[in-house]
Amino acid sequence: MSGHGNLQKIKNGKRTYGITPHIPGGFITPEDLIKIGEVAKKYKGVLKLTSGQRILITNLKEEDLADIWDELGMEPAVRNQNSLKNVEICPANYCKRSKYPTIGIGMKISKNFHGMDLPCRTKIGVCGCKNACTSVYAKDLGVLVDVDGKFFITVGGSAGHNPHSSDILIKGLSEKEAFLMVKSILNYYNENAQMGEKLGDFVDRISIDKFREDVLRDLKEE
Repeated sequence: MSGHGNLQKIKNGKRTYGITPHIPGGFITPEDLIKIGEVAKKYKGVLKLTSGQRILITNLKEEDLADIWDELGMEPAVRNQNSLKNVEICPANYCKRSKYPTIGIGMKISKNFHGMDLPCRTKIGVCGCKNACTSVYAKDLGVLVDVDGKFFITVGGSAGHNPHSSDILIKGLSEKEAFLMVKSILNYYNENAQMGEKLGDFVDRISIDKFREDVLRDLKEE
């Protein structure tokens, strides 16, 4: 990574880079959206809407990266590959199917934990109903709301080269309890997993039952 830009392609000796500004939960103000467009246009960038609720600006020159970040006035979405890379949030507060307005807890999770160093790259999905519109069941950690309006937590999902559907860890939580459970899971994972070990692989190694027992104990001790 160079100047918080990723090398995208080398063609005929020419290197082009891409950057992804941090856009919490995929919600962006009209002003920031316009700014991204103007800066991309100025530096002949190509815009790509990513699956992670971000905007990639690619086709950039390495020597322009510092000026681009300065003009954007935004933080990079990813500073360290082994970290909490993003928190994907559904538009629950504006959706007729939602059982709870989960944008608030999603933004709180993003604010408190985005960029947190972890044993491996990690993604969290937050959704206001069981439809899981942010592909929560394929995320390392999921925060969802059941038909009764109570939260439940999933762990171990992956949509990468080893696809894996997540397991339900616990049900019947309040919003506060769900947030504290996310905190407990991340801390436990950070303290006990091996470097480079995905959360799902860690859970499989120690068993879902032991993982559940330990994170619930840690939660009660807080």
